[in-house]
Amino acid sequence: MAELNRVSQAVLAVSRQLSTRDALRVIVSSARTLAGARYAALGVPDDHGSFGEFVVSGLTAAQQHAIGPLPRQHGMLAALLKASEPVRLADIREDPRFEGWPSAHPEMSGFLGVPVKNGKEVLGIIFIANKVSGSSFTQRDTELISLFAGHAAIALVNARLYERSRELSVMEERGRLARELHDAVSQRLFSIRAHARAASVLLSQDEAPRAASEIAAIAELGAQAHAELRAVIDGLAPPELDGLASSVRRYAEMASRAHGIPVRVSAEVVTGLDPVAEASAFRVAQEALHNALRHSGAGEVKVSLTRTPRRLVLVVADDGKGFDPELVAAASGVGGGLGLASMRERAAFAGGRLRVRSAPGSGTEIRLTVPARGPA
Repeated sequence: MAELNRVSQAVLAVSRQLSTRDALRVIVSSARTLAGARYAALGVPDDHGSFGEFVVSGLTAAQQHAIGPLPRQHGMLAALLKASEPVRLADIREDPRFEGWPSAHPEMSGFLGVPVKNGKEVLGIIFIANKVSGSSFTQRDTELISLFAGHAAIALVNARLYERSRELSVMEERGRLARELHDAVSQRLFSIRAHARAASVLLSQDEAPRAASEIAAIAELGAQAHAELRAVIDGLAPPELDGLASSVRRYAEMASRAHGIPVRVSAEVVTGLDPVAEASAFRVAQEALHNALRHSGAGEVKVSLTRTPRRLVLVVADDGKGFDPELVAAASGVGGGLGLASMRERAAFAGGRLRVRSAPGSGTEIRLTVPARGPA
């Protein structure tokens, strides 16, 4: 029972890791502890006859540096990858598949190798050597490490999926920012150039009043471009919030001026939010306002921020042309377009929920709820 509890604790430690590299480190250190071993390593094979990752436990950084570069898939390492079954040896040096190791490598005898598999795919191999007690590895050690490896494989796959989802989110965010810069700022700059050329022509024709009008238009377009560029920059940097309600109100005022569309804000002072939830709510408010002001054709946008005993509720609603959320999701992939996927991800990250209500000709409402602690 105590052994199974140790395995359970090790599995929980691995499951908490969202980085593949961190998951590998916890797996190898946990395996070493479970087996009572002096040394452990975990190799993740690549497609070029080597290892994409090779994480060790029980060696100092200086020892690892002295040993040299990552090993290649040869000898016992290659045999384990091909067999994809546990291997337990009283002395690895006496096995015919053993081909030696670098001069700086510590001497090893007792050996246990266990694959980390996702179905039939070998994600990696756990290598364990030299019992601290001086005895040989047992069948029970093999069973415990095999049980642990099965659960560790799930955690490793989840960490990889999380990293992949983050990579996709970054790519989507880059694309969104590129579209914003093109749609907003570059169009303003094109207009500025056109007005500047007109002003130059008018000045050469001694049409000073008309030239002054063109210059005034340039100043206005420049201010609008600056406001929109500022909004894009604010979306890139972590928000520095001086209270969620006041920050949402300030952003709404700036966005309203930039787009020339009224934004009505009703925002309570909100307390009891952790920093992650507060930042997520602000980013959702930014994205929802951006969509409403640039894409909905709305005559007015309303933002409300309220606090119930258990949650924060943010609502951004417009009276624009609306859309069919199911059609948008089908056309844009899971999660939808118009920044909906990004908003849903932020809501989930804060432990909340995002709801979208819209229909062609009926406007759009974005509703975010996130948990709040403490008294309202």
